[in-house]
Amino acid sequence: MWDECRPRILLSRCIEHDHCRFNGGIVSSQEIKNLKPFVEFVTVCPEVAVGLSVPREAIRMIKKNGKKHLVWSLSGKDITQDMKDFSERYLKDLEDIDGAVLKSRSPTCGIKDVKIYPTAGKVAALGEKTEGMFGGAVADFFQDIPVEDEGRLTNFRIREHFYTRIFAHRRFADLKKNPTMAKLVDFHTRHKYLFMIYSQKELRHAGRVVAGHSKRTLGTALEEYEDALNNIFLKPPRRPSVINVLMHIMGYFSKQLSPEEKAFFLDQLELYREEKIPLSSLLLILRSWIIRFNNDYLKKQIVFEPYPRELVTISDSGKGR
Repeated sequence: MWDECRPRILLSRCIEHDHCRFNGGIVSSQEIKNLKPFVEFVTVCPEVAVGLSVPREAIRMIKKNGKKHLVWSLSGKDITQDMKDFSERYLKDLEDIDGAVLKSRSPTCGIKDVKIYPTAGKVAALGEKTEGMFGGAVADFFQDIPVEDEGRLTNFRIREHFYTRIFAHRRFADLKKNPTMAKLVDFHTRHKYLFMIYSQKELRHAGRVVAGHSKRTLGTALEEYEDALNNIFLKPPRRPSVINVLMHIMGYFSKQLSPEEKAFFLDQLELYREEKIPLSSLLLILRSWIIRFNNDYLKKQIVFEPYPRELVTISDSGKGR
């Protein structure tokens, strides 16, 4: 399954790929190591791309006359326009990307928490933070795909949301390569409960697009469905929504389960509500019932494995859920 679904991820090259940082270093990230077997990385070092050497003088973001500039930290040489030109040219030619992971806090690649200084030289940073010049351009250019930094991916909930989005985006991108209405209907059917966890409103919108396909061309249906898909994943799911969907799925087996089994599952739901157990524990119970009662419809639901299970590490258990 996952051999056929490989998201393409834009990645800062210094993260687990090349010694291209200003000091010749490389950034270690266990999350990127874990992703390597399952995605295709498209790596870039914007600083090297604009002609800076390795090693090199560090650069920083400064504010001058109310505008942000990218300069060498000691000499003050301004490379703002070089970086803007590169970013525009590079992103315009970049296609088929499902997500991005950029270097945290970098004045070039950072997506937030980048320090701003008043000038070059040995001065204290200002109190405000911003995005890096390339990182900000990526976020602006690709507004419908997830853009994160390697630091934020150490948080379980952020990482789970990111993984879910990039694999869903890739599945839909693959569908669009050779689309049919039957494939779109199947895509929607298999993602029903995953979408329900995220947004019942947008699930209904996507459902109306599929249900009314006879009134639309295939191209129009795909465009409208993709808009709904992007809106579904705007925010991570809330715990009450997750519980509601799990209860809904349990309803498939309500007449077949013993009172003790129902009570046990409801007790586990309360533990999940109290953040004492991870979602995976509840999904395993439901999957055991799906196998036991041979429910073909639920077997196909993406919610039970929205991304490779190998990407969930033991240290995640009970954290961030």
